[in-house]
Amino acid sequence: MAPKVSPSCRLVFCLLISAAVLRPGLGWYTVNSAYGDTIVMPCRLDVPQNLMFGKWKYEKPDGSPVFIAFRSSTKKSVQYDDVPEYKDRLSLSENYTLSINNAKISDERRFVCMLVTEDNVFEAPTLVKVFKQPSKPEIINKAPYLETEQLQKLGDCISRDSYPDGNITWYRNGKVLQPLIGEVEILFKKEIDPVTQLYTMTSSLEYKTTKADIQMPFTCSVTYYGPSGQKTIHSEQTVFDIYYPTEQVTIQVLPPKNAIKEGDNITLRCLGNGNPPPEEFMFYLPGQPEGIRSSNTYTLTDVRRNATGDYKCSLVDKKSMIASTAITVHYLDLSLNPSGEVTKQIGDALPVSCTISASRNATVVWMKDNVKLRSSPSFNSLHYQDAGNYVCETALQEVEGLKKRESLTLIVEGKPQIKMTKKTDPSGLSKTIICHVEGFPKPAIQWTITGSGSVINQTEESPYINGRYYSKIIISPEENVTLTCTAENQLERTVNSLNVSANENREKVNDQAKLIVGIVVGLLLAALVAGVVYWLYMKKSKTASKHVNKDLGNMEENKKLEENNHKTEA
Repeated sequence: MAPKVSPSCRLVFCLLISAAVLRPGLGWYTVNSAYGDTIVMPCRLDVPQNLMFGKWKYEKPDGSPVFIAFRSSTKKSVQYDDVPEYKDRLSLSENYTLSINNAKISDERRFVCMLVTEDNVFEAPTLVKVFKQPSKPEIINKAPYLETEQLQKLGDCISRDSYPDGNITWYRNGKVLQPLIGEVEILFKKEIDPVTQLYTMTSSLEYKTTKADIQMPFTCSVTYYGPSGQKTIHSEQTVFDIYYPTEQVTIQVLPPKNAIKEGDNITLRCLGNGNPPPEEFMFYLPGQPEGIRSSNTYTLTDVRRNATGDYKCSLVDKKSMIASTAITVHYLDLSLNPSGEVTKQIGDALPVSCTISASRNATVVWMKDNVKLRSSPSFNSLHYQDAGNYVCETALQEVEGLKKRESLTLIVEGKPQIKMTKKTDPSGLSKTIICHVEGFPKPAIQWTITGSGSVINQTEESPYINGRYYSKIIISPEENVTLTCTAENQLERTVNSLNVSANENREKVNDQAKLIVGIVVGLLLAALVAGVVYWLYMKKSKTASKHVNKDLGNMEENKKLEENNHKTEA
């Protein structure tokens, strides 16, 4: 008969056996937890009626167990083993669910729940997986610029504190960059922190850029696994300055080429289409074979017409890459002959010419005393009205501010010329004597009267226009008089006289009296003839009345008729 084994011995033996060998029965169970969260592991065993206690352990990499928590079914007490890494982190519930707060990467292991009776040990394993989301990837160590046709490092894409490690992908304008020898080369590496056991992933990109990459965004992403599956985080976009060589040179002229005139300053600007643009150029001026090295601008001051020509510029280190432009310096010359103040005599001829010399066709306008003339002036025989201020003005319409003008002040002089006229008043009692004067400068007029007669008014002058004006005097002479008009200017003194007869006044008065007498006599004769005609008519009327009385035999009516006739004659 075999010896009897005590219950306590059986329990120790069962625990030892269960610590070494996992009993079959329950499959693997995995608990996923985020880094820093609380890991909750249910026991997954039905609690037996004769349960003595429950216990949790975890297994080391070599398979040896480490007990961490104990709970008695009878005393309802909980004990936690002295395991430093789980100090103050464990919590075991009445249903033997184990919780571990502040999950760490080191918690990623296999844990076992053990329920022990007097004669048996039940176990349920749980595999804990811990995940840590990496930081948002960023592109660091960026190249200050990318140079075309050269394979160079663009930058590093880095993502930190990941568990497990993740993968990094590069993108150009949203499309994945695949490695290509000589054009796209990617170097990936990862590092693990010995304390936190978190990964840092770094991907370096070497890239051969072209001008097509101007303003193109580059990004990178990290793909990792979390408690709910695979996820991806993208970096911010980065745009790189693309350097490329100059392929073309252009030249500009300021101000615009069609507006350059003599006296202006010209600024030549040379530009290259590379990036960065060239900072120095060679400038070539007309007639100068040697170039002038300068920045991208070159200024010529106070240019003259001989500056017209072809201007060029080129790269300093590549003179075959050149640009040119033609510049015309516009000019305008005006010559007026004669000009200034010119004094001529009336009747003289005066040829006037306004000669224009310009870089292109110019408009010419003549003005006299601020009034536009239809044509240029021509003087074959000068008149006083030709005097005035003449201006010849010309301009180039296409070139603002390019205009010229010259003036001629023409003075037409002449000795005084006198013409006298006489006008008699209809009454015949007064006469108007007019002295017409022509000359320049304006002659002064004086009147002299020889003989007696009353002056009805003193001299009256008209306005002085075009070298002419008149002075008039009204007189009533009592006898023959002589009126003398004297006109004098700086050139000469001219005198003219006019005789006025007083008889002309008397004869005209007599003629008027005779005319009145004749009219009166005529009127009397007309009245006499009218009386004779009326008498004859009345006499004829009486004879006719007598015949009427005899025929009618009415004597009383005849008497009345005769009485009426007598009254009529009276």
